[in-house]
Amino acid sequence: MTKNKLTFALFFGNRGFFPGELIASAREDMTKVISENGYDYIIMDESLTRYGAVETIKEGKLFSDFLKEHEGEYDGIILSLPNFGDENGAVVALKDAGVPILVQAYPDEAGKMDFAHRRDSLCGKIAMCNVLRQCGIKYSLTKDATVDPLSDTFAEDLKNFAAVFRVVKKLKNFNIGAIGARTTAFKTVRIDEIAMQRKNINVETIDLSLVFDMMDNADPKLLEEKKKHYASITDFGTYPPEKLENIARFGVAVDQLIEDFNLQALGIRCWNEFQTRYGIAVCLVLSDLNERGIPAACELDINNSVMMLALQEASGEPVMLLDVNNNFGEDSEKTIFFHCSAVPASFFKGKTSIKEHLMFRKSYGEGSGVGIVDGEIETGKSTMGSFKTEDGKLCGFAAEMIITDDAMEDAFFGCGIVGQSKAMPEILKHMLENGYRHHVAIAKGEWSWAIDEALNKYLEYNVNIIK
Repeated sequence: MTKNKLTFALFFGNRGFFPGELIASAREDMTKVISENGYDYIIMDESLTRYGAVETIKEGKLFSDFLKEHEGEYDGIILSLPNFGDENGAVVALKDAGVPILVQAYPDEAGKMDFAHRRDSLCGKIAMCNVLRQCGIKYSLTKDATVDPLSDTFAEDLKNFAAVFRVVKKLKNFNIGAIGARTTAFKTVRIDEIAMQRKNINVETIDLSLVFDMMDNADPKLLEEKKKHYASITDFGTYPPEKLENIARFGVAVDQLIEDFNLQALGIRCWNEFQTRYGIAVCLVLSDLNERGIPAACELDINNSVMMLALQEASGEPVMLLDVNNNFGEDSEKTIFFHCSAVPASFFKGKTSIKEHLMFRKSYGEGSGVGIVDGEIETGKSTMGSFKTEDGKLCGFAAEMIITDDAMEDAFFGCGIVGQSKAMPEILKHMLENGYRHHVAIAKGEWSWAIDEALNKYLEYNVNIIK
């Protein structure tokens, strides 16, 4: 998957009796730091207002018109306060923006507190946020109340805020494919489609009979291309060629469904029909979809495909879905996360291999479950999360943990990790008390703040951040 380049619309506040040089240097600083950190920007021509900033209601209307003119070209707004900044112009400028807003204020410098240099930006930021809140305009804050745009701290603020941009932009309106019906045994993955639709998450249900017909009639050229692709990304060993062919048939069918229904995420009924009819597990197909940036949840966990999508957009990288599976001896800070698995390739230390699902072999006979992805997952900082619908609401939680280098026991098949967090007892308690399913989405890196800002503040879900 590729990271989309984000575009910031730049707003500069002003209050008349402060020196104009502060605005000029702020415009220079902000455009420089945004470009250096790999983002794009749009900025109103400085000749349109005094110093190229916004102070009055009239100037606010000019900025509002500027945003309308460039609608669809920007993902969020940086509201920069080089000095105190006037709230009236800002409200008129931003009340219809409809995107996340980051409020940044310059710090005053010791020894430069005379009228020629003093900014009073902290006081102005407090006033600005007060009036934005009065007017129902949602905004985000930098880590520190005042921060120099050229500092490392603001570069980190940009990184985190960009994650919020991506999540909000992607989850404002998207389609999920529910491929197959929920298995009777898995009531844990039941969903409320109407609650999701009211948040512009559209679920398209697709019967397996259609999928099987598409598999049986797969285009020979597309089938060969898919076989070559799968064979290039993993080691199939000595399994019969028809296993690769049947897996590829499903891959071709899913690609067509994604195109036909404009799907951004999937949940798939992965057993037992694929095993009894085609002798395969579909983990490799899901693994590849996840690597390509199309979150694909096994066991028809439509709910957690939403959290997978959110964490993917926050991190800008593929995401995996694992079971919260076992305690780790007597260490309450560690838990074993495991699945068969559909883990994307970028999570592994090296090339993977295809294995047979041992539970399917036990249930349906030898050779019935070829297709699980086996490999060693990289260690490091990560964010887990889970999602559900309940009482007409969209709910979830997120928490950060470390994927450790603790070894998994040989009896496990597929992929597993040991996750560690001081909050692990509280995480498990939260899952149990609030009826979460046994799956969690896991992303590389620490993204709880972005998930909180995007899902709670801007999209108005009900997500708990556990620390």
